Amino acid sequence: MGHIILEARDIRYRYPRGPEAIRGMSFHVRKGEKVSLVGPNGAGKSTLLLMFNGMIRPDSGTILIDNAPMRYDRASLRTIRKRVGFVMQNPDRQIISPTVFQDVAFGPTNLGFSDREVKDAVENALRLVGLSGFDRRPPHQLSGGEKKRVAIAGVLAMDPDILVFDEPTSGLDPSGSEDIMELLDELNQQGKTVIISTHDIELAYPWADRAILLLNGKILQEDVPDVAFGDPELVRKARLSMPTLLELYCELERRGFALPERKPRTVLDMINVMDRAFRNKPCYTEPGSITLFDVDAPSEVDLHAWRASNQEVPIGGMGTRAKQYASDMLISLDFTYGVIDKCILKALLGEDSLILITGSMVKRVHDRVEEFCRENRVTIQVTMLTPASNSGESRP
Repeated sequence: MGHIILEARDIRYRYPRGPEAIRGMSFHVRKGEKVSLVGPNGAGKSTLLLMFNGMIRPDSGTILIDNAPMRYDRASLRTIRKRVGFVMQNPDRQIISPTVFQDVAFGPTNLGFSDREVKDAVENALRLVGLSGFDRRPPHQLSGGEKKRVAIAGVLAMDPDILVFDEPTSGLDPSGSEDIMELLDELNQQGKTVIISTHDIELAYPWADRAILLLNGKILQEDVPDVAFGDPELVRKARLSMPTLLELYCELERRGFALPERKPRTVLDMINVMDRAFRNKPCYTEPGSITLFDVDAPSEVDLHAWRASNQEVPIGGMGTRAKQYASDMLISLDFTYGVIDKCILKALLGEDSLILITGSMVKRVHDRVEEFCRENRVTIQVTMLTPASNSGESRP
């Protein structure tokens, strides 16, 4: 991870004629991290997030950005809000304009962008969130998930370094929640530091690089997720429950099974734990391969012809633009979330798979597959789909 980009030093805050919401918190966030603030209602999550871009000023203590104490004059707040983008829990409170274009353009316009710069910023932000062509749509005609994406686009149009989300999946169905969390992953892969608040420990556990467990305005625990959520006493104290995979791992450990030191954060990890516990090999056959198709790169590959020759090969879509590409090309996706792990599981069964992917996510696939192969001493081939490999063979 990079340098410390955001820091809180002994901050406190009490609402007028109300309770003390933040009671002496200190922590830091490094550039490029994914950090989750987890706790029940009233823990202080939303109040804390509002401090990150100056909407609330602590009564005491200091918020620092790049080691510089936050200042609260108009010019300083203008700079801070360009660097720290805040997406509210309810997008209807954030979307204020009659068209999507006008709403997303609000920030860049107020920052003094030229008309051309505003247009480019809006188009790029809408493309990033998968809403290209929505610029003339009235926001009230959009679904909840689309409104959430418009709110995110409005923040992205100002190109902030830090993205702050208050309950990013609130009000969304499971599919919409998965799409939003993958979008946050995609933005993180592009270099953004991402901070979310949530009371959903199952959502935070596999997603975050680091978790901060909050209760009554204080930090109960701060660490990597399997440590932050690994103490049943603390988790119960926060009126939450342990992540299911972590609880299952602990139960196997109590029963005396020999388990890997690395605790499971995904189904793939859990399968690996069970293989170790029961002394199974991770793969009993020649592993399948994973093929990548970059939807951002110009290609002469006829994907429909490839699909016709490889009808049994499942296809996953990683990233907003990849899923939009599949929709435009009328390609049915078998996997839309947790795609890398699901394709590794297929490979362990000797089956091939294809991932439609955006350029920023290619490295993530290679890193995850290499990590798994190194830990389990198997070899899974990952290659790009190219015109030379578009000959009807499922393994390029």
